[in-house]
Amino acid sequence: MTKVKICGIRTLQDALVAAGTGADFIGLVFVPNRRRRVEVTAAAEIVAGIRKIGRARPKVVGLFADQPLDDVNQTIESCNLDMVQLCGAEPLEYCGQAEVQVIKVLHVAGAPRTVAARLDMVDALSGQIRAYRDAGHLVTLDSAVEGLQGGTGQRFDWGIASQLADESHSFLLAGGLTPADVAEAVAEVQPWGVDVSSGVETDGMKDARKIRDFIRNASGKPA
Repeated sequence: MTKVKICGIRTLQDALVAAGTGADFIGLVFVPNRRRRVEVTAAAEIVAGIRKIGRARPKVVGLFADQPLDDVNQTIESCNLDMVQLCGAEPLEYCGQAEVQVIKVLHVAGAPRTVAARLDMVDALSGQIRAYRDAGHLVTLDSAVEGLQGGTGQRFDWGIASQLADESHSFLLAGGLTPADVAEAVAEVQPWGVDVSSGVETDGMKDARKIRDFIRNASGKPA
């Protein structure tokens, strides 16, 4: 079954909604100057609340982007995070020094104009995915948007992701997903998992109904 990550969680209530509906991961943003950023104290309270659920709980993922490794590891310890998602240009060496498992975001540029360019893009992404996964890391594919490091809310060419899945690469698919299109994305791409933030919000806040609909539609469960 397709894994689901609900990202940009800012309250324990939203975390519990995601957990109660079957999310496999929830994401807490620690990137400076991001709207969904949470303070360490608030994040630790969310993690503590989620851990009370017991073993059948989602893993809590902290999001960072090109931040000092010592700061990342300190936040991991302070908040008791299960994993981190690295959204910047962090190299393999950096990822290997994180104190928990890493999800590395790879940014996919706009649709190539030629067949040759498309093949080159797929080959390059294939090599990157293989390198990170051989080192024990998970991978998320998201849109490349200038000035943003993850959480773009914009869709990229799913055909590229589908080609990578056909080559037996596993990854989380992100970028512009919503309850309305996630079932189509899962059917077309066959990703290992899907990742959403703005697609389950209303007026910039997490929407419990959208979270439930997204998870249900991603998993193919009937309404």
